[in-house]
Amino acid sequence: MTVYDGVGQKSRGRVTLFDAATGLGEITGADGTTYRFHSTVIADDTRTIAVGAEVEFVVVAGHLGRWEATAVSST
Repeated sequence: MTVYDGVGQKSRGRVTLFDAATGLGEITGADGTTYRFHSTVIADDTRTIAVGAEVEFVVVAGHLGRWEATAVSST
C-alpha cells in the first residue's frame, strides 16, 4: 500500500460517481486521486449525494488495502 501523508486530515474533492441503488460512490480529490466511499459515511445521514458536488472528506485505510473516503460532507 502506498504511504499517504494526509490520513485523518480533511481533504477536498468532487463526487465523480454515485450509485444510489448500491450506495457506492467515488470522489476525485484535488490532487487527482480517486477515493471510494459508501453512502453510510455521508456526514448528514441522507445516504445520497449528487454527482458533481464539491465535498470535504477524510482519507482512511479501507478494505482491500486501498485508501477510502469517510466523513463525506458537501461544502
